[in-house]
Amino acid sequence: MKKAGKIAALIVAIAFIFSSVAFAASGSKVIRDPDTVYTLKIMHTNDHHGATLSKDGKYGLAERATYIKSVREEGGNILLLDAGDINTGSALSNMFHAEPDIMAYNLMGYEAAAFGNHEFDSDLDVLLNQMEIADYPFVCANIVDEDGDYLGRPYIIKDYVGFRVGIFGLTTLRTLTIASPDASLTFIDEIEAAADMVDLLRNEKNCDIVILLGHLGDVLETADQNTSIKVAEAVDGIDLIVDGHSHSFMTEPVCANGTYIVSSNEWGKYVGTGTLSIKNGKLIGFEWAPVEITSEAFPADAEVLAMLDPYIQESNASLKEVVLKTTAAFDAGNKWSRKWETPIGDLVADALVGYVRNHGVSVDFGFTNGGNIRASLPAGDVTRENIMTVLPFENYVYVITLTGEDMIDFANFIPTLNQGAGGFLQMSKEVSYTLEFDDNGNNGRISDVLINGEPIDPSATYRMVTNDYLSNGGDGYTVLTRSIDTYNTSMLMSDAVVEYAQSLGAPLSPVTDGRITVIGGVKD
Repeated sequence: MKKAGKIAALIVAIAFIFSSVAFAASGSKVIRDPDTVYTLKIMHTNDHHGATLSKDGKYGLAERATYIKSVREEGGNILLLDAGDINTGSALSNMFHAEPDIMAYNLMGYEAAAFGNHEFDSDLDVLLNQMEIADYPFVCANIVDEDGDYLGRPYIIKDYVGFRVGIFGLTTLRTLTIASPDASLTFIDEIEAAADMVDLLRNEKNCDIVILLGHLGDVLETADQNTSIKVAEAVDGIDLIVDGHSHSFMTEPVCANGTYIVSSNEWGKYVGTGTLSIKNGKLIGFEWAPVEITSEAFPADAEVLAMLDPYIQESNASLKEVVLKTTAAFDAGNKWSRKWETPIGDLVADALVGYVRNHGVSVDFGFTNGGNIRASLPAGDVTRENIMTVLPFENYVYVITLTGEDMIDFANFIPTLNQGAGGFLQMSKEVSYTLEFDDNGNNGRISDVLINGEPIDPSATYRMVTNDYLSNGGDGYTVLTRSIDTYNTSMLMSDAVVEYAQSLGAPLSPVTDGRITVIGGVKD
Protein backbone atom coordinates (compact mmCIF):
# COMPACT_ATOMS: atom_id res chain seq x y z
CA MET A 1 0.00 0.00 0.00
CA LYS A 2 2.86 2.36 0.78
CA LYS A 3 4.38 1.79 -2.67
CA ALA A 4 1.03 2.31 -4.34
CA GLY A 5 0.57 5.51 -2.36
CA LYS A 6 3.93 6.87 -3.56
CA ILE A 7 3.04 6.07 -7.17
CA ALA A 8 -0.30 7.80 -6.80
CA ALA A 9 1.40 10.86 -5.32
CA LEU A 10 3.88 10.92 -8.21
CA ILE A 11 1.04 10.78 -10.74
CA VAL A 12 -0.67 13.70 -9.00
CA ALA A 13 2.57 15.71 -9.04
CA ILE A 14 3.11 15.04 -12.73
CA ALA A 15 -0.47 15.96 -13.46
CA PHE A 16 0.02 19.18 -11.52
CA ILE A 17 3.06 20.09 -13.58
CA PHE A 18 1.38 19.40 -16.89
CA SER A 19 -1.79 21.20 -15.84
CA SER A 20 0.33 24.25 -14.95
CA VAL A 21 1.95 24.22 -18.39
CA ALA A 22 -1.40 23.72 -20.09
CA PHE A 23 -3.02 26.58 -18.22
CA ALA A 24 0.00 28.77 -18.98
CA ALA A 25 -0.25 28.03 -22.67
CA SER A 26 -3.93 28.88 -22.70
CA GLY A 27 -3.41 32.23 -21.01
CA SER A 28 -5.33 31.24 -17.90
CA LYS A 29 -3.99 31.67 -14.40
CA VAL A 30 -1.18 29.39 -13.35
CA ILE A 31 -2.04 26.60 -10.92
CA ARG A 32 0.08 26.74 -7.79
CA ASP A 33 0.36 25.51 -4.26
CA PRO A 34 -0.47 28.59 -2.15
CA ASP A 35 1.88 27.47 0.63
CA THR A 36 4.93 26.83 -1.57
CA VAL A 37 7.69 29.41 -1.99
CA TYR A 38 8.93 29.21 -5.58
CA THR A 39 12.24 30.67 -6.67
CA LEU A 40 13.70 32.07 -9.87
CA LYS A 41 17.41 32.78 -10.20
CA ILE A 42 18.11 35.66 -12.55
CA MET A 43 21.48 36.51 -14.13
CA HIS A 44 21.98 39.65 -16.17
CA THR A 45 24.51 41.85 -17.94
CA ASN A 46 24.41 45.22 -19.67
CA ASP A 47 26.59 47.56 -21.72
CA HIS A 48 28.78 44.74 -23.02
CA HIS A 49 30.22 47.03 -25.72
CA GLY A 50 32.17 44.44 -27.61
CA ALA A 51 34.28 43.37 -24.61
CA THR A 52 34.76 40.05 -26.31
CA LEU A 53 38.06 38.99 -24.79
CA SER A 54 39.47 39.05 -21.29
CA LYS A 55 41.99 41.81 -20.54
CA ASP A 56 44.40 41.56 -17.64
CA GLY A 57 42.39 38.66 -16.26
CA LYS A 58 39.18 40.68 -16.13
CA TYR A 59 35.83 39.98 -17.85
CA GLY A 60 35.68 38.14 -21.22
CA LEU A 61 32.85 36.21 -22.88
CA ALA A 62 34.48 32.81 -22.39
CA GLU A 63 35.01 33.54 -18.71
CA ARG A 64 31.42 34.73 -18.36
CA ALA A 65 30.24 31.50 -19.97
CA THR A 66 32.06 29.46 -17.33
CA TYR A 67 30.30 31.34 -14.54
CA ILE A 68 26.89 30.98 -16.15
CA LYS A 69 27.43 27.26 -16.64
CA SER A 70 28.36 26.91 -12.98
CA VAL A 71 25.09 28.54 -11.93
CA ARG A 72 23.07 26.35 -14.28
CA GLU A 73 24.71 23.27 -12.79
CA GLU A 74 23.22 24.23 -9.42
CA GLY A 75 19.78 23.56 -10.90
CA GLY A 76 16.51 25.38 -10.39
CA ASN A 77 14.74 27.97 -12.50
CA ILE A 78 17.18 30.20 -14.40
CA LEU A 79 16.57 33.40 -16.39
CA LEU A 80 19.47 35.03 -18.29
CA LEU A 81 19.00 38.57 -19.65
CA ASP A 82 20.99 41.41 -21.19
CA ALA A 83 19.96 45.07 -20.90
CA GLY A 84 21.43 46.33 -24.16
CA ASP A 85 24.41 47.92 -25.89
CA ILE A 86 26.10 44.76 -27.06
CA ASN A 87 27.55 46.91 -29.88
CA THR A 88 30.40 49.40 -30.20
CA GLY A 89 33.63 48.80 -28.35
CA SER A 90 36.63 46.68 -29.29
CA ALA A 91 38.03 46.49 -32.80
CA LEU A 92 37.36 42.75 -32.80
CA SER A 93 33.65 43.17 -32.14
CA ASN A 94 33.26 46.26 -34.33
CA MET A 95 34.83 44.52 -37.32
CA PHE A 96 32.13 41.85 -37.34
CA HIS A 97 29.21 43.99 -36.12
CA ALA A 98 29.14 42.08 -32.80
CA GLU A 99 28.57 38.74 -34.51
CA PRO A 100 31.09 36.89 -32.29
CA ASP A 101 29.48 38.40 -29.21
CA ILE A 102 25.99 37.37 -30.26
CA MET A 103 27.19 33.87 -31.10
CA ALA A 104 28.68 33.64 -27.60
CA TYR A 105 25.39 34.84 -26.13
CA ASN A 106 23.70 32.01 -28.05
CA LEU A 107 26.05 29.47 -26.51
CA MET A 108 25.44 30.88 -23.04
CA GLY A 109 21.68 30.62 -23.49
CA TYR A 110 20.55 34.23 -23.15
CA GLU A 111 16.77 34.38 -23.19
CA ALA A 112 16.17 38.04 -24.04
CA ALA A 113 18.04 41.29 -24.69
CA ALA A 114 17.02 44.92 -24.79
CA PHE A 115 17.95 47.32 -27.56
CA GLY A 116 20.56 49.78 -26.34
CA ASN A 117 21.15 53.11 -28.05
CA HIS A 118 24.33 51.67 -29.60
CA GLU A 119 22.29 49.06 -31.42
CA PHE A 120 21.42 52.00 -33.68
CA ASP A 121 24.99 53.08 -34.47
CA SER A 122 24.87 51.33 -37.85
CA ASP A 123 22.25 50.96 -40.56
CA LEU A 124 19.00 49.23 -39.65
CA ASP A 125 19.97 46.30 -41.87
CA VAL A 126 22.90 45.58 -39.54
CA LEU A 127 20.58 45.44 -36.54
CA LEU A 128 18.06 43.28 -38.38
CA ASN A 129 20.83 40.84 -39.22
CA GLN A 130 21.92 40.77 -35.59
CA MET A 131 18.36 39.96 -34.59
CA GLU A 132 18.34 37.17 -37.17
CA ILE A 133 21.49 35.44 -35.92
CA ALA A 134 20.51 35.75 -32.26
CA ASP A 135 18.83 32.67 -30.78
CA TYR A 136 17.13 34.94 -28.27
CA PRO A 137 14.58 37.72 -28.89
CA PHE A 138 15.26 41.42 -28.61
CA VAL A 139 12.42 42.90 -26.57
CA CYS A 140 11.21 46.47 -26.88
CA ALA A 141 7.75 47.91 -26.28
CA ASN A 142 8.48 51.48 -27.31
CA ILE A 143 9.91 51.30 -30.84
CA VAL A 144 7.70 50.62 -33.85
CA ASP A 145 8.40 50.56 -37.58
CA GLU A 146 6.61 52.40 -40.35
CA ASP A 147 3.89 49.72 -40.40
CA GLY A 148 3.24 50.15 -36.71
CA ASP A 149 4.84 46.81 -35.83
CA TYR A 150 7.16 46.50 -32.89
CA LEU A 151 10.87 46.31 -33.59
CA GLY A 152 11.63 42.93 -32.10
CA ARG A 153 9.08 41.66 -29.61
CA PRO A 154 7.40 43.90 -27.04
CA TYR A 155 7.46 41.19 -24.38
CA ILE A 156 8.01 37.52 -23.69
CA ILE A 157 6.31 35.26 -21.16
CA LYS A 158 8.15 32.53 -19.26
CA ASP A 159 6.13 29.87 -17.46
CA TYR A 160 7.50 27.98 -14.52
CA VAL A 161 5.84 25.54 -12.17
CA GLY A 162 3.77 27.69 -9.82
CA PHE A 163 4.28 31.12 -11.40
CA ARG A 164 4.44 33.07 -14.62
CA VAL A 165 6.87 35.84 -15.53
CA GLY A 166 6.32 38.59 -18.10
CA ILE A 167 9.36 40.44 -19.42
CA PHE A 168 9.00 43.57 -21.53
CA GLY A 169 11.66 45.84 -22.99
CA LEU A 170 12.23 49.58 -23.20
CA THR A 171 14.88 51.70 -24.90
CA THR A 172 15.73 55.22 -23.80
CA LEU A 173 14.43 58.06 -25.96
CA ARG A 174 17.89 59.55 -25.56
CA THR A 175 18.67 57.30 -28.52
CA LEU A 176 17.06 59.89 -30.78
CA THR A 177 19.70 62.40 -29.70
CA ILE A 178 22.81 60.33 -29.12
CA ALA A 179 22.48 57.80 -31.95
CA SER A 180 21.08 57.68 -35.48
CA PRO A 181 18.06 55.37 -35.55
CA ASP A 182 16.49 54.76 -38.94
CA ALA A 183 13.92 57.38 -39.92
CA SER A 184 11.32 54.64 -40.36
CA LEU A 185 11.31 53.97 -36.62
CA THR A 186 9.08 55.73 -34.10
CA PHE A 187 9.91 55.89 -30.40
CA ILE A 188 7.13 55.88 -27.82
CA ASP A 189 7.40 57.57 -24.42
CA GLU A 190 8.94 55.10 -21.96
CA ILE A 191 6.43 55.69 -19.16
CA GLU A 192 3.45 55.43 -21.51
CA ALA A 193 4.73 52.17 -22.97
CA ALA A 194 5.55 50.75 -19.53
CA ALA A 195 2.04 51.46 -18.22
CA ASP A 196 0.49 49.71 -21.22
CA MET A 197 2.76 46.67 -20.86
CA VAL A 198 2.14 46.26 -17.14
CA ASP A 199 -1.61 46.40 -17.71
CA LEU A 200 -1.38 43.85 -20.53
CA LEU A 201 0.92 41.43 -18.73
CA ARG A 202 -0.88 41.52 -15.42
CA ASN A 203 -4.52 41.76 -16.47
CA GLU A 204 -4.65 39.96 -19.80
CA LYS A 205 -1.70 37.58 -19.63
CA ASN A 206 -2.09 36.86 -15.90
CA CYS A 207 1.61 37.25 -15.16
CA ASP A 208 2.56 36.97 -11.50
CA ILE A 209 5.94 38.66 -11.87
CA VAL A 210 6.63 41.58 -14.25
CA ILE A 211 10.19 42.42 -15.21
CA LEU A 212 11.24 45.44 -17.23
CA LEU A 213 14.39 44.77 -19.25
CA GLY A 214 15.36 48.35 -19.93
CA HIS A 215 18.17 50.34 -21.47
CA LEU A 216 17.16 53.47 -19.59
CA GLY A 217 19.89 54.33 -17.09
CA ASP A 218 19.55 55.44 -13.49
CA VAL A 219 21.71 58.57 -13.87
CA LEU A 220 19.90 61.67 -15.08
CA GLU A 221 21.68 63.02 -18.19
CA THR A 222 19.06 65.59 -19.18
CA ALA A 223 16.10 67.00 -17.28
CA ASP A 224 13.50 65.31 -19.48
CA GLN A 225 15.11 61.85 -19.47
CA ASN A 226 12.94 59.01 -18.20
CA THR A 227 15.40 57.05 -16.10
CA SER A 228 14.64 53.62 -14.70
CA ILE A 229 13.93 55.29 -11.37
CA LYS A 230 11.43 57.70 -12.94
CA VAL A 231 9.67 54.85 -14.73
CA ALA A 232 9.44 52.84 -11.49
CA GLU A 233 8.03 55.83 -9.64
CA ALA A 234 5.46 56.55 -12.37
CA VAL A 235 4.23 53.02 -13.10
CA ASP A 236 2.88 50.65 -10.45
CA GLY A 237 3.19 46.91 -10.82
CA ILE A 238 6.80 46.41 -11.98
CA ASP A 239 8.54 43.94 -9.71
CA LEU A 240 12.05 44.28 -11.10
CA ILE A 241 13.89 46.52 -13.55
CA VAL A 242 17.04 45.04 -15.07
CA ASP A 243 18.70 48.22 -16.30
CA GLY A 244 21.52 49.39 -18.55
CA HIS A 245 22.88 52.56 -20.19
CA SER A 246 24.44 54.33 -17.18
CA HIS A 247 27.13 51.66 -16.67
CA SER A 248 26.26 51.86 -12.98
CA PHE A 249 28.01 49.60 -10.52
CA MET A 250 25.58 48.59 -7.79
CA THR A 251 26.36 46.58 -4.70
CA GLU A 252 22.69 46.20 -3.81
CA PRO A 253 19.38 46.85 -5.54
CA VAL A 254 17.86 50.32 -5.65
CA CYS A 255 14.19 50.35 -4.64
CA ALA A 256 11.63 52.84 -5.97
CA ASN A 257 7.84 52.58 -5.57
CA GLY A 258 8.18 48.94 -4.53
CA THR A 259 10.25 48.12 -7.62
CA TYR A 260 13.74 46.68 -7.39
CA ILE A 261 16.27 48.15 -9.85
CA VAL A 262 19.56 46.42 -10.64
CA SER A 263 22.39 47.01 -13.08
CA SER A 264 25.74 45.28 -13.48
CA ASN A 265 28.28 47.90 -14.53
CA GLU A 266 29.75 47.29 -18.00
CA TRP A 267 31.72 45.03 -20.36
CA GLY A 268 30.67 41.88 -18.53
CA LYS A 269 32.94 42.80 -15.63
CA TYR A 270 30.12 41.58 -13.41
CA VAL A 271 27.12 39.32 -13.83
CA GLY A 272 24.26 40.50 -11.66
CA THR A 273 22.87 37.44 -9.92
CA GLY A 274 19.74 37.35 -7.79
CA THR A 275 16.98 35.10 -6.55
CA LEU A 276 13.31 36.05 -6.67
CA SER A 277 11.12 34.35 -4.06
CA ILE A 278 7.48 34.01 -5.08
CA LYS A 279 4.57 32.80 -2.97
CA ASN A 280 0.98 32.56 -4.15
CA GLY A 281 1.80 34.66 -7.21
CA LYS A 282 3.48 37.47 -5.29
CA LEU A 283 7.11 38.52 -5.00
CA ILE A 284 8.02 38.12 -1.32
CA GLY A 285 11.78 38.52 -1.48
CA PHE A 286 14.74 39.37 -3.66
CA GLU A 287 18.39 38.70 -2.89
CA TRP A 288 20.95 40.02 -5.34
CA ALA A 289 24.67 40.69 -5.73
CA PRO A 290 27.12 41.44 -8.56
CA VAL A 291 29.54 38.59 -9.27
CA GLU A 292 32.92 39.71 -10.61
CA ILE A 293 34.12 37.81 -13.67
CA THR A 294 37.83 37.04 -13.63
CA SER A 295 39.86 34.41 -15.42
CA GLU A 296 41.24 33.24 -12.09
CA ALA A 297 37.80 32.51 -10.66
CA PHE A 298 36.22 31.39 -13.94
CA PRO A 299 38.71 29.97 -16.47
CA ALA A 300 37.72 30.48 -20.10
CA ASP A 301 35.13 28.10 -21.48
CA ALA A 302 36.66 25.97 -24.24
CA GLU A 303 33.54 25.91 -26.41
CA VAL A 304 33.24 29.69 -26.49
CA LEU A 305 36.97 30.13 -27.10
CA ALA A 306 36.85 27.72 -30.04
CA MET A 307 33.94 29.62 -31.54
CA LEU A 308 35.74 32.95 -31.15
CA ASP A 309 39.09 31.80 -32.53
CA PRO A 310 38.41 32.41 -36.27
CA TYR A 311 37.20 35.92 -35.49
CA ILE A 312 40.29 36.59 -33.36
CA GLN A 313 42.63 35.40 -36.10
CA GLU A 314 41.00 37.59 -38.73
CA SER A 315 40.97 40.58 -36.40
CA ASN A 316 44.65 40.21 -35.55
CA ALA A 317 45.49 40.16 -39.23
CA SER A 318 43.62 43.44 -39.65
CA LEU A 319 46.17 45.27 -37.49
CA LYS A 320 48.34 45.33 -40.60
CA GLU A 321 45.54 46.85 -42.65
CA VAL A 322 46.44 50.21 -44.21
CA VAL A 323 43.84 52.71 -43.02
CA LEU A 324 45.46 55.98 -44.04
CA LYS A 325 48.15 57.34 -46.35
CA THR A 326 50.38 60.28 -45.57
CA THR A 327 52.67 62.39 -47.77
CA ALA A 328 55.22 62.65 -44.94
CA ALA A 329 55.63 61.57 -41.32
CA PHE A 330 53.46 63.14 -38.62
CA ASP A 331 56.34 63.66 -36.22
CA ALA A 332 55.52 63.63 -32.50
CA GLY A 333 58.99 65.04 -31.74
CA ASN A 334 59.94 65.75 -28.15
CA LYS A 335 56.36 65.45 -26.84
CA TRP A 336 55.43 68.40 -29.02
CA SER A 337 51.69 67.78 -28.59
CA ARG A 338 52.14 68.92 -24.98
CA LYS A 339 53.58 72.27 -26.10
CA TRP A 340 51.90 73.65 -29.23
CA GLU A 341 49.60 72.80 -32.10
CA THR A 342 50.84 69.74 -33.99
CA PRO A 343 49.73 68.02 -37.19
CA ILE A 344 49.03 64.79 -35.36
CA GLY A 345 47.09 66.67 -32.68
CA ASP A 346 45.00 68.35 -35.36
CA LEU A 347 44.31 64.97 -36.96
CA VAL A 348 43.14 63.34 -33.74
CA ALA A 349 40.95 66.27 -32.65
CA ASP A 350 39.41 66.63 -36.10
CA ALA A 351 38.82 62.87 -36.20
CA LEU A 352 36.80 63.00 -32.97
CA VAL A 353 34.52 65.63 -34.50
CA GLY A 354 34.32 63.79 -37.82
CA TYR A 355 33.48 60.49 -36.16
CA VAL A 356 30.52 61.73 -34.12
CA ARG A 357 29.19 63.85 -36.96
CA ASN A 358 29.36 60.85 -39.28
CA HIS A 359 27.11 59.12 -36.76
CA GLY A 360 24.55 61.91 -36.70
CA VAL A 361 25.70 63.63 -33.49
CA SER A 362 26.07 67.40 -33.80
CA VAL A 363 28.98 69.03 -31.95
CA ASP A 364 30.57 72.46 -31.99
CA PHE A 365 34.18 71.30 -31.65
CA GLY A 366 36.47 68.66 -30.21
CA PHE A 367 39.73 68.32 -28.31
CA THR A 368 42.07 65.91 -26.62
CA ASN A 369 44.96 66.18 -24.19
CA GLY A 370 48.43 66.23 -25.72
CA GLY A 371 49.60 63.62 -23.23
CA ASN A 372 47.21 61.18 -24.85
CA ILE A 373 49.29 61.20 -28.06
CA ARG A 374 52.28 58.89 -27.63
CA ALA A 375 53.99 58.34 -30.99
CA SER A 376 54.50 59.55 -34.55
CA LEU A 377 52.76 58.39 -37.71
CA PRO A 378 55.01 57.12 -40.51
CA ALA A 379 55.23 58.50 -44.02
CA GLY A 380 53.27 56.58 -46.63
CA ASP A 381 51.11 53.68 -45.47
CA VAL A 382 49.63 53.99 -41.98
CA THR A 383 48.23 50.81 -40.46
CA ARG A 384 45.61 50.24 -37.80
CA GLU A 385 48.49 49.19 -35.54
CA ASN A 386 50.21 52.56 -36.13
CA ILE A 387 47.07 54.39 -34.99
CA MET A 388 46.82 52.22 -31.88
CA THR A 389 50.46 52.98 -31.11
CA VAL A 390 49.77 56.72 -31.30
CA LEU A 391 46.69 56.26 -29.05
CA PRO A 392 47.53 53.25 -26.87
CA PHE A 393 45.21 54.04 -23.98
CA GLU A 394 41.68 52.68 -23.75
CA ASN A 395 40.14 56.13 -23.84
CA TYR A 396 36.56 56.39 -25.00
CA VAL A 397 34.92 59.15 -27.01
CA TYR A 398 32.56 61.30 -24.92
CA VAL A 399 30.20 64.10 -25.95
CA ILE A 400 29.57 66.76 -23.30
CA THR A 401 27.69 70.06 -23.14
CA LEU A 402 28.67 73.19 -21.22
CA THR A 403 26.88 76.45 -20.66
CA GLY A 404 28.52 79.55 -22.09
CA GLU A 405 29.62 80.64 -18.62
CA ASP A 406 31.26 77.27 -17.99
CA MET A 407 32.90 77.51 -21.40
CA ILE A 408 34.55 80.74 -20.28
CA ASP A 409 35.86 78.96 -17.18
CA PHE A 410 37.09 76.11 -19.39
CA ALA A 411 38.95 78.51 -21.68
CA ASN A 412 40.49 80.33 -18.72
CA PHE A 413 41.77 77.06 -17.26
CA ILE A 414 43.66 76.07 -20.42
CA PRO A 415 46.65 78.43 -19.88
CA THR A 416 47.03 77.46 -16.21
CA LEU A 417 48.75 74.28 -17.41
CA ASN A 418 52.37 74.90 -18.37
CA GLN A 419 53.85 73.83 -21.66
CA GLY A 420 54.94 70.22 -21.40
CA ALA A 421 52.00 69.24 -19.20
CA GLY A 422 49.94 66.28 -20.44
CA GLY A 423 46.83 68.44 -20.20
CA PHE A 424 47.98 70.83 -22.95
CA LEU A 425 45.07 70.62 -25.39
CA GLN A 426 45.00 69.78 -29.08
CA MET A 427 41.92 71.40 -30.62
CA SER A 428 39.75 70.73 -33.66
CA LYS A 429 39.64 73.24 -36.49
CA GLU A 430 36.45 74.90 -35.23
CA VAL A 431 38.40 76.59 -32.42
CA SER A 432 41.21 79.15 -32.38
CA TYR A 433 43.01 81.03 -29.63
CA THR A 434 46.37 82.52 -28.63
CA LEU A 435 48.50 81.37 -25.71
CA GLU A 436 51.33 83.44 -24.23
CA PHE A 437 53.98 81.94 -21.93
CA ASP A 438 57.19 83.08 -20.34
CA ASP A 439 60.49 81.67 -21.61
CA ASN A 440 60.10 78.58 -19.47
CA GLY A 441 56.63 77.81 -20.77
CA ASN A 442 54.95 78.92 -17.54
CA ASN A 443 52.54 81.68 -16.44
CA GLY A 444 50.28 81.31 -19.42
CA ARG A 445 47.57 83.65 -20.67
CA ILE A 446 44.85 83.03 -23.25
CA SER A 447 43.27 85.50 -25.64
CA ASP A 448 41.30 85.77 -28.87
CA VAL A 449 39.22 82.67 -28.19
CA LEU A 450 36.86 81.92 -31.08
CA ILE A 451 34.48 79.02 -31.59
CA ASN A 452 33.31 78.68 -35.17
CA GLY A 453 34.60 82.20 -35.74
CA GLU A 454 32.67 83.79 -32.85
CA PRO A 455 33.61 84.76 -29.28
CA ILE A 456 32.15 82.64 -26.50
CA ASP A 457 28.54 83.62 -25.80
CA PRO A 458 27.84 83.36 -22.04
CA SER A 459 24.14 82.76 -22.75
CA ALA A 460 24.71 79.94 -25.26
CA THR A 461 25.45 76.25 -24.78
CA TYR A 462 28.34 74.40 -26.41
CA ARG A 463 28.50 70.73 -27.32
CA MET A 464 31.95 69.20 -27.63
CA VAL A 465 33.59 65.84 -28.14
CA THR A 466 36.58 64.67 -26.14
CA ASN A 467 37.81 61.60 -24.27
CA ASP A 468 36.49 60.03 -21.08
CA TYR A 469 39.59 61.01 -19.11
CA LEU A 470 39.09 64.74 -19.68
CA SER A 471 35.30 64.62 -19.40
CA ASN A 472 35.72 63.09 -15.95
CA GLY A 473 37.92 65.99 -14.85
CA GLY A 474 41.34 64.59 -15.74
CA ASP A 475 44.41 66.87 -15.86
CA GLY A 476 42.52 69.31 -13.63
CA TYR A 477 39.68 70.01 -16.07
CA THR A 478 37.03 69.68 -13.36
CA VAL A 479 34.95 72.31 -15.17
CA LEU A 480 34.09 69.62 -17.72
CA THR A 481 32.29 67.63 -15.02
CA ARG A 482 29.69 70.42 -14.98
CA SER A 483 28.37 69.06 -18.27
CA ILE A 484 24.60 69.34 -18.53
CA ASP A 485 24.35 66.53 -21.09
CA THR A 486 26.99 63.81 -21.16
CA TYR A 487 27.06 60.98 -23.67
CA ASN A 488 29.49 58.07 -23.74
CA THR A 489 29.76 56.86 -27.35
CA SER A 490 31.55 53.73 -26.06
CA MET A 491 33.88 53.93 -29.06
CA LEU A 492 37.60 53.80 -28.41
CA MET A 493 39.43 56.92 -29.58
CA SER A 494 41.80 54.80 -31.66
CA ASP A 495 38.90 53.11 -33.47
CA ALA A 496 37.18 56.46 -34.01
CA VAL A 497 40.33 57.84 -35.62
CA VAL A 498 40.60 54.74 -37.83
CA GLU A 499 36.99 55.06 -38.95
CA TYR A 500 37.44 58.75 -39.67
CA ALA A 501 40.71 58.12 -41.51
CA GLN A 502 39.05 55.52 -43.70
CA SER A 503 36.45 58.11 -44.73
CA LEU A 504 39.17 60.38 -46.13
CA GLY A 505 40.28 60.24 -49.73
CA ALA A 506 43.61 61.80 -50.63
CA PRO A 507 46.78 61.21 -48.58
CA LEU A 508 47.15 63.53 -45.61
CA SER A 509 49.95 66.03 -45.26
CA PRO A 510 51.38 66.93 -41.84
CA VAL A 511 50.48 70.62 -41.67
CA THR A 512 48.96 72.93 -39.10
CA ASP A 513 46.52 75.76 -39.75
CA GLY A 514 47.17 78.18 -36.90
CA ARG A 515 44.24 77.20 -34.71
CA ILE A 516 46.53 77.52 -31.67
CA THR A 517 49.02 80.38 -31.68
CA VAL A 518 51.78 80.18 -29.06
CA ILE A 519 53.76 83.30 -28.16
CA GLY A 520 56.95 82.84 -26.19
CA GLY A 521 57.41 79.61 -24.30
CA VAL A 522 59.78 76.72 -24.86
CA LYS A 523 61.10 75.96 -28.33
CA ASP A 524 61.58 72.18 -28.13
